[in-house]
Amino acid sequence: MTTICTGPSYAGLETQALQELGEVLLSEAAYADPPRLVIDMSETKFVGSSFIELLVRAWKRIQGRHGMMALCAVQPFCREVFGVSRLDTIWPIYANREEAVRALAALSERV
Repeated sequence: MTTICTGPSYAGLETQALQELGEVLLSEAAYADPPRLVIDMSETKFVGSSFIELLVRAWKRIQGRHGMMALCAVQPFCREVFGVSRLDTIWPIYANREEAVRALAALSERV
C-alpha cells in the first residue's frame, strides 16, 4: 500500500508543484503493489479543478488494476469541495493516515 502526502508545497497547488505531484501520484497508481493508494491531505488547504482532475486520473488507474484509493486528513475547505462535488461518495475519507491504511487493508482482505 502506498501513501502519498500532499505536503505544504502543494497547499497552493502551483503549476510546477502540481506537475511534480502528478508524476508521483500517477506512477504510484500505475505500479503500487498491491494497488492501494492513500492520499494524505493534512497539509492541503485548497483544491482546484486541476488537482481534482489529477485525483480522478489516479483513481481510474487504480480502478483499472482492481485497486482502491482513499483520502485522509482532509481539511475543512477541501472536504466541503469534495462534498459539493459529490466526490466524497467515490473516495472514502478518513480522519488520519493510520485509519485509512487500516480500512483499505481490511477491505482488501474481504475482496
